[in-house]
Amino acid sequence: MIQPIKQVKWRSLVSKQEESGQSVAAFCRARGLPESLFYYWKKRLREVATPAFVEVQVAQPDLSPRRSGSAVGATIEVRLSNGRSLIVAPEFDASHLRALLAVVESES
Repeated sequence: MIQPIKQVKWRSLVSKQEESGQSVAAFCRARGLPESLFYYWKKRLREVATPAFVEVQVAQPDLSPRRSGSAVGATIEVRLSNGRSLIVAPEFDASHLRALLAVVESES
């Protein structure tokens, strides 16, 4: 786990470098920072900020009449703020649904 004080310091430095328009080498040289340490923290912060990968496959809806024993309306439709919908079966894992919603909503 990254120490919060160091995380705030390095997040600020990475942001300042990106906003400055300077190369990493020039930015670090001007502040007396080792370039390797800057890249190390930039990578660590990116890893902390990156959510776990969740694969999503978009498929055409099955509009054919169902002939199985499942009841009509045995699915759950989740309407998203971007106008899209997710349709899942009631037994769909809740933690997967939360992860899927986080990814889909963050892309809108």
